[in-house]
Amino acid sequence: MSSKVIAVKSGGKLLLWSTGALLAILALLLSPAARASVGDAEQIPQRWMTTDHAKHEALQKEFASGPEVTQACLSCHTEAAMQFQQTIHWTWLAPTATEEVKLGKAGPVINNFCVSLPSNEPRCTSCHAGYGWKDKTFDFSDQAKVDCLVCHDRTGTYVKFPAGAGNPVSEPTVFKADGKEYLPPDWNKVAQSVGRPTRDNCGVCHFFGGGGDGVKHGDLDSSMFKPNKDLDVHMALEGANFTCTRCHTTVKHEVAGRSYKTPATDKPVTLLEDDLASRISCVSCHTAKSHQPGVKANDHTDKVACQSCHIPEYARKLPTKMYWDWSTAGKMKDGKPYKEPGPLERPSYDSMKGNFVWGKDVVPEYRWWNGAMENVMAGTPIDPTRTVNLTVILGEMGDGRSLIYPFKIHRGKTMYDQANKTMVVPKLFGKKEDGAYWGGWDWPRSIQAGMDYVGLPFSGQVGFVETEYAFPITHQVAPKENVVSCEECHSRGGRLANLGGFYMPGRDANQGLNTVGWLVIIGSLAGVFIHGAVRVVARKRNGK
Repeated sequence: MSSKVIAVKSGGKLLLWSTGALLAILALLLSPAARASVGDAEQIPQRWMTTDHAKHEALQKEFASGPEVTQACLSCHTEAAMQFQQTIHWTWLAPTATEEVKLGKAGPVINNFCVSLPSNEPRCTSCHAGYGWKDKTFDFSDQAKVDCLVCHDRTGTYVKFPAGAGNPVSEPTVFKADGKEYLPPDWNKVAQSVGRPTRDNCGVCHFFGGGGDGVKHGDLDSSMFKPNKDLDVHMALEGANFTCTRCHTTVKHEVAGRSYKTPATDKPVTLLEDDLASRISCVSCHTAKSHQPGVKANDHTDKVACQSCHIPEYARKLPTKMYWDWSTAGKMKDGKPYKEPGPLERPSYDSMKGNFVWGKDVVPEYRWWNGAMENVMAGTPIDPTRTVNLTVILGEMGDGRSLIYPFKIHRGKTMYDQANKTMVVPKLFGKKEDGAYWGGWDWPRSIQAGMDYVGLPFSGQVGFVETEYAFPITHQVAPKENVVSCEECHSRGGRLANLGGFYMPGRDANQGLNTVGWLVIIGSLAGVFIHGAVRVVARKRNGK
């Protein structure tokens, strides 16, 4: 029973006691020492952990592989694998996905960076929390294939091989693409270190999605491992020092926050209203009227998302990829693939992937959004004479759910079937004899192999179409003194210039109405002047 209910029954004294106790707890939690411990890899065990895994008998045996460690974990955490196998982190499919429409990255969903996962699993699933997903034969029901360590390792030494289908190496191995040597884990040391996930565990995949540091999201990159307060007030080491899981709360291994069909948060309630509310929404902690009483910004929260004002630019520390042209891939120098350096210390060309354009300190684009998106899939009919929106941002003004949100819009040229006018799945990774593009540099053969893999037709005619892919911007929250100023939106050509359907003071004007308004003002002033002049003349005539 809550303290509020008890207080109602027992009288005002208990209410005062409960309030005092709550304030004391809040003071403790907000103290510098407490804040430092939240999200700190060294202090979380003292604050949150109630066991030392190094002392567990099940973890004392000599391990030779990840599945052996998982089986040891499950000897105590008996329900963990079963829970995890129901989540999107395991299936890589939306919760509403069907066998016919496999909505999610494990299905034939098309993006305009790495394009599609099917037929490319050994490379893409190096970030999967499992072992051995190399093709469609992967057994998703095998609990031993769940990788507990990738999310719970606390040594910082557990690393998967970039092309190992989710497996670390068993012996020292050099990855040819970057020349880096990967070492096998010390399985016992890693297994005995486990604890709550840190931002290192999350970031090792989410900061490097799309094939590199900061490629995909724009607001997630390696600078977020240890950001300062100017970059992110929530995750700053000298600030609140939040881990990812402080906002992306978890129930039975289901991590809050996704936008495949289902909004990331169905109802933006606060933790004061509902102690079971997902903390993925800003208002869960800050409430919908978080500014001081009388501040004009409180009048915007029913139409404008917090992020739109509090994230003035993204990619503020490191650049993010803004354009990816696959049509230029495959060029060689001296018969070999090559890269060309570009601005911002990022390549402008890569034989494997084509031309790139990078951006830094990028102003977001703004859309009405209800938290959900629809995705274009392989086989989806398109109009190649127009830019193809691979992510349809759902929501509109006045629907009661949508707010104006900031987005990174990643643009590019992406392969499609010219005859069937559909998006396609290319096989990029693998051997030449299997049709892999990076093995034989043959687009028709690569796409045929990919489309055969997903069971869809391909005419053999390859074209490239302009595409867009949207990423909501919600990290890298700036200090309050750096928020977007009123004039940046309330002006002609401002941030919201492309959002129509409503009147915005300072941005919108009707010339005819303006003319009438000025005539009224001029007429009023003239009337006042004439009236004053008449009064002066009248006074003189009356001898006053």
